[in-house]
Amino acid sequence: MKSMHRAPLISSSSSSSSSSSNSFVSRLLLLLTLLPVSLACLAFILQWRGGGLADPASASVISSTSVPGGNSDLNHEVFPGMETVSSVSPKAHQSSSSDCSNLARSSSPSFPYYGDWKFGVDSNLKPKICITTSTSAGLDQILPWMFYHKVLGVSTFFLFVEGKAATPSISKVLESIPGVKVIYRTKDLEEKQAKSRIWNETWLSSFFYKPCNYELFVKQSLNMEMAIVMARDAGMDWILHLDTDELIYPAGAREYSLRRLLLDVPPNVDMVIFPNYESSVERDDIKDPFTEVSMFKKNYDHLPKDTYFGMYKEATRNNPNYFLTYGNGKSVARVQDHLRPNGAHRWHNYMKTPNEIKLEEAAVLHYTYAKFSDLTSRRDRCGCKPTKEDVKRCFMLDFDRSAFIIASTATEDEMISWYREHVVWGDKEVKMKLLRKGILTRIYSPMVVIQALKESGVFSSVVSSASTNLSKKQFLASMHKSNSSKTTESESLTSKDKESQGISARHLLGTESAVPPLSPPGMEHARFVTED
Repeated sequence: MKSMHRAPLISSSSSSSSSSSNSFVSRLLLLLTLLPVSLACLAFILQWRGGGLADPASASVISSTSVPGGNSDLNHEVFPGMETVSSVSPKAHQSSSSDCSNLARSSSPSFPYYGDWKFGVDSNLKPKICITTSTSAGLDQILPWMFYHKVLGVSTFFLFVEGKAATPSISKVLESIPGVKVIYRTKDLEEKQAKSRIWNETWLSSFFYKPCNYELFVKQSLNMEMAIVMARDAGMDWILHLDTDELIYPAGAREYSLRRLLLDVPPNVDMVIFPNYESSVERDDIKDPFTEVSMFKKNYDHLPKDTYFGMYKEATRNNPNYFLTYGNGKSVARVQDHLRPNGAHRWHNYMKTPNEIKLEEAAVLHYTYAKFSDLTSRRDRCGCKPTKEDVKRCFMLDFDRSAFIIASTATEDEMISWYREHVVWGDKEVKMKLLRKGILTRIYSPMVVIQALKESGVFSSVVSSASTNLSKKQFLASMHKSNSSKTTESESLTSKDKESQGISARHLLGTESAVPPLSPPGMEHARFVTED
């Protein structure tokens, strides 16, 4: 009897325990289900109350149809990768779909943006950066180059113009842009520069009285000397010499900004060197290199040495050197007393050896021979004979010499064939191999920025504004005023410069030659690198 009564009791207890366990599991599953739903609702409410969250990486390139003729208010437009910067008046962000939006997402660069095409930079922003250049290019090259660097934070440009760039239709547009100073190559200017300090110093003298590239190199150096004085008078902190086929690529900075990059430079540094990357075109019909070229060959300084020398043959492709043209980069100098140019690629100081650093990520992008027409344009502005001996008198680099001879002696078909063999990267297998090894690299940011500027109507607005605001009479008057003031502005020596006239001959004359455009290391240097 006892056993008969015990069995039901055990069964009842087991059933109760099972029911309790099932109830606990059900409650646990309900809790796990409700918790993420509740969190999602809370996040939605917070985002809705805050007005939404803008993802800077997803901002897309502005459609040209949204700014017809460039006359719409540009204050509300944004560029790819743009973020609101505290030092700039924030504007509402808009986004629209674009094929270029994916390019911005790849690296999510951010850079300051100023309200309209005039790029009214806050005068209190530091550091103040200026660029000086010597150019004969047209607006199609100068405007994208200039406004790209305005986006990067450059406030002032000293443009030494001649040829096409000095014609009234182009120079009047350049003069109308805030922060731009146009200096014309006049007879008066040449006479002043012939009396300048560096003209009478030995370090530049080996480049005197030679045509073509040597002549350009001397002009650039003399113009840089004048630009130093202008930069100091304008209160600039940094000065950079850059050609209009070169763009600064501020990789490594916290935002896509040259200003931010230089703001992080230690105060004891006098000069910052940007290694150059060289454009590597993939077609022979490029018309606008800044928006059509995305592949570049990296500099020796930014590559492992075993990779550089190990892939040297494939990277050179039977050309004279690793790069078609120069490989020693460009530099930006802190504006200070006794500063002088040291050729087009470097700066120096009369009283000390500059403390310099070389950037490990940032670079100068050099778009050299990016268009087939570059072959003939170089030929047309140089009167040398197309012989191996005479071209040495005109050009410093081997590839320039070879290109000049081909452009002067070959037929059109032969020139195209030569260009495809020596400049265009048409072999996909070799190209992919060098991309995997890091010799070649893809860089899209400049392309996206300049395309956005173009589609926003910035360039057309500059041209139309200059045409509207400057009547023919006003323009001629401004030209006369500009030319009459050349004497004052062309002075290459101020009182501060003249203070150091009494320094020793060793400093006055200089003991080293100017730094010319130099080719990257060749295979003959591999042994020395290995031994080190």
